[in-house]
Amino acid sequence: KRLHGSTAPKCGIGTAVLATPAGAMTFPDSDLSNLRLLVGTELLALDYQGEALSSGLLSTPAAALFKQAVADDTAHYNGLVDLLGKGNVVAATSDDIDFAYPKGSFDSEAAILKLAGRIQELALGAYVGALQGLQTPLVRLPVAQITVNEAQHEAALAALAGRPVLGRAFGPALPSDAVSAALSTYES
Repeated sequence: KRLHGSTAPKCGIGTAVLATPAGAMTFPDSDLSNLRLLVGTELLALDYQGEALSSGLLSTPAAALFKQAVADDTAHYNGLVDLLGKGNVVAATSDDIDFAYPKGSFDSEAAILKLAGRIQELALGAYVGALQGLQTPLVRLPVAQITVNEAQHEAALAALAGRPVLGRAFGPALPSDAVSAALSTYES
C-alpha cells in the first residue's frame, strides 16, 4: 500500500503496529489488521461518495442517499479510529491514500451507482469477513453494528440502480487478503 505525507506509521492499511505502550489495550494482531482494513474500506467509500457528490450528476434521491452514506461512513470511520486508538494504533487518514477510479466512473449517474454498488459490496464483504475472525468483544459489537448499516447502504443503492434489493440469504464474507487486493485496485 502506498501511504504518503502522514505522521502515521508507514505500515500499510492491513498491517498492525506491534508495540503497545503502557496504558493501551492489547488487541490481537489479527483484530488490529482487520480494523485497519475496515478503515481503508471506509476511506475508499468516503472518497468515492465525495467525488460522486461533486460530480453534479446525481439526482435528488441519489444525492440524498450519498449524503446519508457520507454521514454514516464518517461515523463508522471515527468509531474504527477510536477502537484503534484504544490499542494505541494510529489509523490511516484521507491524506494517507490517493484513490483512483476506472475511466468513466463519473460519466453518468448510472456509472456512479454501478461503481458505488461494487464498492459497497466490498465494504459489506469486508465487514462480514472481519466478523468471522474478530476475537475482542469490544471490537466485535461495533463492527457488527456497522455491518448492519453497510447492508442498509447496499440495499438502498440497489434500489436506486434498479437491482434487486434482497440478495443471498447468506452474504459473502471476504477474506482479508481479498479485501486488501480489492482496495489496492483503487489506489493510484
